[in-house]
Amino acid sequence: MTEQQPHRFERGTDGPRVIVAGLDGSDSSMRAAAYAAGLARRQGAMLALVYVQPFLPAGAAFGAPVTDAAGEVAEGLVSEIRHTAERMKDMWQVRWEFHTVRGDPYSGLVTAADELKADAVVVGASESAGHRFIGSVAVRLVKAGRWPVTVVP
Repeated sequence: MTEQQPHRFERGTDGPRVIVAGLDGSDSSMRAAAYAAGLARRQGAMLALVYVQPFLPAGAAFGAPVTDAAGEVAEGLVSEIRHTAERMKDMWQVRWEFHTVRGDPYSGLVTAADELKADAVVVGASESAGHRFIGSVAVRLVKAGRWPVTVVP
């Protein structure tokens, strides 16, 4: 007769392993990143911060160097995130990566979440009034129904 082993909880196997947070430099996206960092810390998950660079910058038609500007935004976000992570490293241990993808915000986040095998997506609420008519990225992600989506105000 074999002795039955008591059921043991496997720490680290329950809950999300990868949490994707969309960043665009807005206040709501920075709050979303902070919220996602807290989730990642509590769950022991990897935090994947994703900045979506515009695929065809609107100002390109007018000869404006917006591609450089988009790259500067990404570099600025990375710098700010690294500075904050360095300040908080003794208080919170969060594993994180920064990814830049090209495209429109919705498609870019979908692509990143698929490639990273995200278990959850966190985004900031839209600060644009026009999204009442065409729908925000957050609403489109929720309607896609592919991941749990948290929208942070």
